[in-house]
Amino acid sequence: MNHDFEANNARMIAEMKQNQKLADMSRDWIVATAPYQYSYHFTWMGRPIIQLPQDVMALQEIIWKVQPKFIIETGVAHGGSLILSASMLQLIGGEGRVVGIDIDIRTHNRAAIEEHPMARRIDLIEGSSIDEATIQKVRGMVDGGPVLVILDSNHTHEHVLRELELYSPLVTNGSYLIVMDTVVEDLPANSFPNRPWGKGCNPKTAVWEFLKTNHRFIADKELDGKLLITVAPDGYLKCIAD
Repeated sequence: MNHDFEANNARMIAEMKQNQKLADMSRDWIVATAPYQYSYHFTWMGRPIIQLPQDVMALQEIIWKVQPKFIIETGVAHGGSLILSASMLQLIGGEGRVVGIDIDIRTHNRAAIEEHPMARRIDLIEGSSIDEATIQKVRGMVDGGPVLVILDSNHTHEHVLRELELYSPLVTNGSYLIVMDTVVEDLPANSFPNRPWGKGCNPKTAVWEFLKTNHRFIADKELDGKLLITVAPDGYLKCIAD
């Protein structure tokens, strides 16, 4: 890639990061679109992905850069994110696999995933992501690296913190531990009236606590600054040590 092109991008991203008005506008945009379930409107290879397009772009950039052998995802829903990861591994080549974990994989979603052209790269585990039996299954599937982990299941502080503790040792140096929906902390307090998470109890508060004692990871602030609109501010954690 052209050096001048990269240097200009880096300069523009650095300037955007300093623009508080842009940051406020980006947060306000997420708040304004939330009542319309904006992130539900997109698919990847035919399956609902339930992510903002900006985060989909970030995920593909990271997967292409890391070239993982294994991608572990907690939270399956309709399977779009699993299909995205599997399709990227297909493009990379080799025998890379995706492990999808969910406490409740609904029958119609399982059928759609297992019938998808990318199914041969996907393994499904039904069970709580923080149960010992589940993590033992995952450890048994991972035989080398690089390993990338995406956490997107129960969004309470306690649950995400436990996921961080259990899955972070699997992430290899130079790869990422991605925590989705950290934006919950930045949204109005009444945004999730029927959920056990909200301000003060969410993925971002779990990330903050995790990073106090785990020094293998840092939040990728440059990526945050580039995306502006993201459900995972402070959630793209880069592994910087073995």
